Amino acid sequence: MAAAGMSQYDYIFALTAVFALLDAWNIGANDVANSFASSVSSRSLTLKQAMVVAAVCEFAGSVSVGGRVADALRTKIVDPRLYDDAPQVLLLAMMCTIVASSLFLTAATRHGMPVSTTHSVIGGMIGAATASVGIGKVNWGLQGASQVFLAWVVAPGIAGVLGALVFFVTKRLVLGSRDSVRRAFWCIPLFSFLTFGSVAMLVAWKGLRNVNISTTTTIIVVFASAGGGTLLHAAFVMPYMWVRIIRQDWTLRWYHALLGPLLLRRHVPPPTPSGFVKPQIRDYYRGYLSPEELSYVRASESLLESVQMHGANGPPDLDKDDEAILLPPAPQAEPATLRRRRRPSAHSSSSLVPPRPPGSSSSLPVLAWRLNRVLLRGIEKDVVHMQRRNAVLSWDLEAMHSRAPRFDNRAEYMFSALQVLTAAAASFTHGANDVSNAVAPFTTAYDVWSRGVVSPEVDVPMWVLCAGGAGIVLGLLTYGYHVMRTLGNRLTLISPTRGFCMELATALTVIVATRLRLPVSTTQCITGATVGVGLANGDWRCINPKLVGWIYMGWLITVPVTGLMSGCLMGLILNAPRWTS
Repeated sequence: MAAAGMSQYDYIFALTAVFALLDAWNIGANDVANSFASSVSSRSLTLKQAMVVAAVCEFAGSVSVGGRVADALRTKIVDPRLYDDAPQVLLLAMMCTIVASSLFLTAATRHGMPVSTTHSVIGGMIGAATASVGIGKVNWGLQGASQVFLAWVVAPGIAGVLGALVFFVTKRLVLGSRDSVRRAFWCIPLFSFLTFGSVAMLVAWKGLRNVNISTTTTIIVVFASAGGGTLLHAAFVMPYMWVRIIRQDWTLRWYHALLGPLLLRRHVPPPTPSGFVKPQIRDYYRGYLSPEELSYVRASESLLESVQMHGANGPPDLDKDDEAILLPPAPQAEPATLRRRRRPSAHSSSSLVPPRPPGSSSSLPVLAWRLNRVLLRGIEKDVVHMQRRNAVLSWDLEAMHSRAPRFDNRAEYMFSALQVLTAAAASFTHGANDVSNAVAPFTTAYDVWSRGVVSPEVDVPMWVLCAGGAGIVLGLLTYGYHVMRTLGNRLTLISPTRGFCMELATALTVIVATRLRLPVSTTQCITGATVGVGLANGDWRCINPKLVGWIYMGWLITVPVTGLMSGCLMGLILNAPRWTS
């Protein structure tokens, strides 16, 4: 029940609630790439598998830890006590903030621009405060907006350095070795411990609501959680990897992983039956050419084009030696590996859609099929295929991909299991950090509307965190593929090893920021980590500098655009003429 004197502003609170849900939906749709673009782009996870893991981890991070950053974002930029004499103006300012943020994010997401959702909310706050209390009342000090601006510069740099360092060490000590497969296998416990420990550290650092523990207890909890998670991972994942890769057991199925150490007692598999196709390790570089293969293809295509152009003027006279034309090699002369890699498969996004069942348009199976196409539209996209077309900026992606070194697919397969783990950790930290963007302004608006006064401290209600987490998950499921296709292989070639390094660096950076109550942009962290890993390949042309510049441009315009939208809306409402009959 709204307090006396605030019930006349129910419509403002209703609009705030509606646009807060839209803001949460956009945060999920725009920031889904932060956690799972690399996993899907490297083929470690399908889009549907990524969405299931993301739904669980995003919601868990939002509810368990999201309140810490939400309270920081709510009070650091603009002091709510400036509105003590006019709490209804603070309610209006929060509405303008959320409206500007959600509308800008909607446009950015539709065009696949991975902007910072943190930027959009803070820009809206600055604009609304400027129009109401003046730009001088905005906290520009190191404890306010300047701290956030500094984090925007430092966060991608830290994530980039961490990503480059982890990948460089892994490449030199593991992937570049002649025994890369076995070395990758024995790296699993180390990286598992680091990942589990990072998430445990995030939760233990006073992340849980109303729970305070000592430093000694925190250390014990972190090491116990990391050790327990690593033991579970070693007990069920490592035996499966050993039997599948080292022993090459073609009879193994995915559910055999539940047997754990008992898998090591399996007998040697029988010979492969005649005509039976053995399960193969996925080719994580399928569709990407090496420099030699790319040169071969382009030389053949250029020669074919010249032959076709010459043929337009009449058939060549092959009787003269000086006019002899060397035709491009026949398809059967093309190397087998090149035929598999030279072009992406014809597999399009539409092939992921189940075929229409037989029957009339009004029959129940057909109606159910149409309903599923509406509800599941966002997860029936072939993101890897989409990344090879409709590029935002013209760039030679084939040449960029060809410069990245290739590693043994068996070693990459070892890291695919780790990448799923780090993707889940990054998704958890993303939910913990970015739910604040949606719930912080709404929490302030709800407190003012329900109590009629401005409170210096507000406890973020659990139902608000749940609603914000649900909105983020819905955004992931319905519209997340737009930004995911931008931050994938269009920025650099992503394999499981590279994706693991990107996600681990991002998770570590966001964890530290969350501990410091610093609302950093996870978009900037993953972009910085991706660029760092791309440069660690040893060639700057392994990244797409045009796309990097385009993404940075989106970050630069976010704050002024949302600030201008929010400030103009706030100023128009405050200074609109009043007329009473």
